[in-house]
Amino acid sequence: MRYAIEQIATLIGARHLGKVKSEISFLLTDSRSLSFPEETLFFALRTSRNDGHKYIPELYRRGVRNFVVEKAPLNPPNWGDMEDANFLVVPDTLRALQRLAERHREEFDVPVVGITGSNGKTMVKEWLYQILRSQGDKETGRQVGITRSPRSYNSQIGVPLSVWLLNEQTRIALFEAGISQLGEMEALRDIIQPTIGVFTSLGEAHQENFRSLEEKCMEKLLLFHDAKVIIYPSDNDIVSRCIRRSSYQGERIGWSRFSEKAPMFVQEITPLNSLNSLTPLNSSNSSNSSNSSNPSNSSNPSNSLNSLKIDYIFKGTKGSYEIPFIDEASIENSITCAATALYLGVTPEELADRMKALEPIAMRLEVKQGQRGLMLINDSYNNDINSLDIALDFMQRRTSPSTASASCLILSDIYQSGESPAMLYRRVSDLCVERGIGKFIGIGEEISAQASQIAVREKYFFRNVEDFIHSDVFRRLHDETVLLKGSRSFGFDHISELLEQKVHETILEVNLNAVVENLNHFRSFLKPETKMVCMVKADAYGAGAEEVAKTLQDHRVDYLAVAVADEGVALRKAGITANIMVMNPEMSSFKTLFDYDLEPEVYSFRLMDALIKAARKEGVTGWPVHMKLDTGMHRLGFGIEEIDEVIRRLKQQVAIIPRSVFSHFVGSDSDDFDEFSARQFALFEEGSRKLQAAFPHKILRHMDNSAGIEHFPERQMDMCRLGIGLYGVNPLAKSNGNLACVSTLKTTILQLRQVPAGDSVGYSRKTILEKDSVIGAIPIGYADGLNRRLGNRKGYCLVNGQRAEYVGNICMDVAMIDVTGIDCHEGDTVEIFGNNLPVTVLSDILETIPYEVLTGVSNRVKRVYFEE
Repeated sequence: MRYAIEQIATLIGARHLGKVKSEISFLLTDSRSLSFPEETLFFALRTSRNDGHKYIPELYRRGVRNFVVEKAPLNPPNWGDMEDANFLVVPDTLRALQRLAERHREEFDVPVVGITGSNGKTMVKEWLYQILRSQGDKETGRQVGITRSPRSYNSQIGVPLSVWLLNEQTRIALFEAGISQLGEMEALRDIIQPTIGVFTSLGEAHQENFRSLEEKCMEKLLLFHDAKVIIYPSDNDIVSRCIRRSSYQGERIGWSRFSEKAPMFVQEITPLNSLNSLTPLNSSNSSNSSNSSNPSNSSNPSNSLNSLKIDYIFKGTKGSYEIPFIDEASIENSITCAATALYLGVTPEELADRMKALEPIAMRLEVKQGQRGLMLINDSYNNDINSLDIALDFMQRRTSPSTASASCLILSDIYQSGESPAMLYRRVSDLCVERGIGKFIGIGEEISAQASQIAVREKYFFRNVEDFIHSDVFRRLHDETVLLKGSRSFGFDHISELLEQKVHETILEVNLNAVVENLNHFRSFLKPETKMVCMVKADAYGAGAEEVAKTLQDHRVDYLAVAVADEGVALRKAGITANIMVMNPEMSSFKTLFDYDLEPEVYSFRLMDALIKAARKEGVTGWPVHMKLDTGMHRLGFGIEEIDEVIRRLKQQVAIIPRSVFSHFVGSDSDDFDEFSARQFALFEEGSRKLQAAFPHKILRHMDNSAGIEHFPERQMDMCRLGIGLYGVNPLAKSNGNLACVSTLKTTILQLRQVPAGDSVGYSRKTILEKDSVIGAIPIGYADGLNRRLGNRKGYCLVNGQRAEYVGNICMDVAMIDVTGIDCHEGDTVEIFGNNLPVTVLSDILETIPYEVLTGVSNRVKRVYFEE
């Protein structure tokens, strides 16, 4: 639906400044997510960490003309001239967003399912979508249009953005509502206005802000005050009691495993494809569990169980369905979905057909084959006592009675429990004993302090993940089923990575968080007003320009810089909208520059004249360019003595306009060149000030590079250029801080061979073994970027943290390494460079610079990106 801006101003009670006619289709709260500026209304939200008002100039430049603000734009600093924009002034922009969503919701008379609970909201929502999406409209025969919350949009901001998605095609809506403290649900109720209420579970997630489970339950039930029906787990005494205490007057559909009088009675749950009997599921505490794990179904026929049959009676009608999952969370969520779908008119036959085809939701729990006979269950997305119960339940069903003692739980400190540590870890102990855990490994200071509460016979405790992975306990893990259950902040991904079975491939892992960490490290040296240009040339120094540029754009760097126009074109085609500087423009690329909004460096009169001529031909005026001055590098640039002629030629035309002026330090990375650097800077000051004095507009001046940012903070001027430092290589030996490793080149051991003394390895018999040796073959060669000069014991890699020299000539696709005396196996990881083997080690061996090593990684090497 579209709303006129005047209509929106009325709906939210805003003071309307501006008279531009606009129609709004999209709401925006994060400037990084802009897609359709002409039809977008931006809400400048204030949070404890940020203020959306400061992004208004940027959004205006990108085409947005409609803003909801808390302060009127009466000459505010840095907002500039925005006469063609509309500003809707309100006391509270978040409340205005919510109020607009309320008014929009009132335009629709369709079933709206509001879903809340401690856990399982997203899974129930997505499974309902799978069940209902093929439901035909009985009048037209067409599929029903369903609008649902994107991902987990269930917060004070996410809910109004979800409800705004209601449109003319909507016939059913599914919205999540999540809270973390008192006073939040009433606003979400007014926005969603559910006609059908679904309560998934009651658990202890976010319990720290509530005095009791009852208090939290009553807050959640506010969502359903005006709903026609509530669907809920009636076996949960607290939920049932709170519903009776509430003022709710509508229909109540409780589902139960024990009471035949319940509107939805689950008669029996039967395992299918089972070799063993199923542990009874209708236990007294099962309905109190809360979901936080992703169901996983293996196709391995050796598994004892991979699906369940559930028989039920819904309002007197018998039915049954099968689900391709076995964990407790999936059972409860499927029952909730079944009751909701049946209420909405899905027939028992349709339900049975669609339940069988349910697909897992990509959320948390993963099952992977591990090394040394391990089976890994990774549920380290979040960590609370109820999700632990579910994960242990899942683990128990994958462990046969004969191997129960070979079950191992690796658990971190549990946050957000709302109870004393002693009580919490006694409950953890009870769960472990109940589920037959044979080995318990606790990681974290709090869980270690409560070691006496854990009654598992074999138990170990470590302060952090690093201590654990360097211990004998870690090395002795074998032939066990291991459940990884840890809060994300503990870094359990590292444990999973080390334990899982590796595939034979060479990859370059790029840590995008490290890119941001390094960016912020260098930003810490800058004044707030100093701008930053980040180098992403040479495919972002081998890391992959597209993903790195997106990350930098998200963190609002002022400029990106590439070497040639084609690199800039690739970024534009990838959706990069940030300003892009082209450092080495070619004469043949001028039209490309204009077509893709790329700003060239200008370093010579020949280039300047040709660019002006091309711009005139294309009808271009005022194109921003970046003037380069040569102050001592003697590579490219105008001499200081040429600056008067530069100014004269610039003033004779209107095709291009200087946006910045810059130069390069020759040796900002060393104190040895400080005197020369000072002379360079003095020359640049002279030339750049003369250029600025000749023009009325602001011309950005910049000379500091990665080393200069830290070495010469007094010379940062208007902007700094960040290159190699961004990628984790500190060019300044005396730096005060360590940079984060961005790129890790790794491969695996393909084969291990026993080779006797006196035999040679590789082409041309360059390496003759002096003793009996174990030689590993790894799938990486000079075609991947592994320099041939590292062969014949000139260089080394790391295998399980130990040095392994390259032996023989490095081949095109394979290299050989000496792993004699190293405890390793085929499939183990080999680090070529990265966190444990800095790229500077390789560059020193090769008597080159890390730039060459990083940019030399071939494009045939797969890049894998990580971001938290």
